[in-house]
Amino acid sequence: MVNMMQNRPAGAQLAAFLEGVSIEVMPRTAAKVEDFTAILPENTRVYIAHIEGTPIEEMVDTAKRLAAGGFQVMPHFPARIMKDTAELKDWIDRYVSEAGVEQALLLGGSPTTPVGKLDSSIQLIETGYFDGFKRLHVAGHPEGNGDIDAKGTTTHVDEAVRWKQAYADRSGIDMALTTQFVFAAQPMIDWAERLEADGITMPIHAGVAGPAKLQTLIKYAIACGVGPSLNVLQKRAKDLTKLLKPFEPTEVLTDLAAYKAENPDSLIDKVHVFPLGGIKNSAEYIRENG
Repeated sequence: MVNMMQNRPAGAQLAAFLEGVSIEVMPRTAAKVEDFTAILPENTRVYIAHIEGTPIEEMVDTAKRLAAGGFQVMPHFPARIMKDTAELKDWIDRYVSEAGVEQALLLGGSPTTPVGKLDSSIQLIETGYFDGFKRLHVAGHPEGNGDIDAKGTTTHVDEAVRWKQAYADRSGIDMALTTQFVFAAQPMIDWAERLEADGITMPIHAGVAGPAKLQTLIKYAIACGVGPSLNVLQKRAKDLTKLLKPFEPTEVLTDLAAYKAENPDSLIDKVHVFPLGGIKNSAEYIRENG
């Protein structure tokens, strides 16, 4: 079986790797899409990013719309934007009762200063409010996280992954690590192999940025703390002929697909697309390559 996968053309490997790909939207961008069923395959997992200041009503309305379209809905629950556990419970109740949500992405969130006392995805899990969910995803950081490990180590993020693995083992909930986007495959591969050596079994949904202008990607990459793989963009930026052309994730995805074909048991399991250049552009890319 492995040899058959290894001998597949690069395009076929990429198409296989893109099976089950997920994507994310925000309510304000979702509102600009007239019909999601026209651009995304049925049953696609769609994350709903919760940016600080977005009313929960808009989040739930977006979830209802996507669920009605036949998509798997996975809203973000960023700990640092919540006032308290009462607000967390209210959000969960609304998603479940109004949109039938049974999946969630739990994360600390981008604000460095929490609105309330909640600061991490571990605290969200410890409330017990998600124990009835069928699937939970948590954030993965292949290139580290400066907000958590300020000295450039991975001590705290590694401890957090081990804690979440233990929770997955005892709860029986399907869990996965959805990663920050990268622009090169090797950091993702090295991280996955290190986690596996540490006894982690949660699958990895590798984050990549959808097609976008180079300047846009560099801006987001710096803001999100992308590590060594940022060099890929910086090198491309030196070529003036490529500055105005959209940057596509083909190289990183092809490399990851080839690695997965050679290592079918790798933790690297699926792809998650951050549509930084617009959801329609990313959806079109998925259709053309999947």
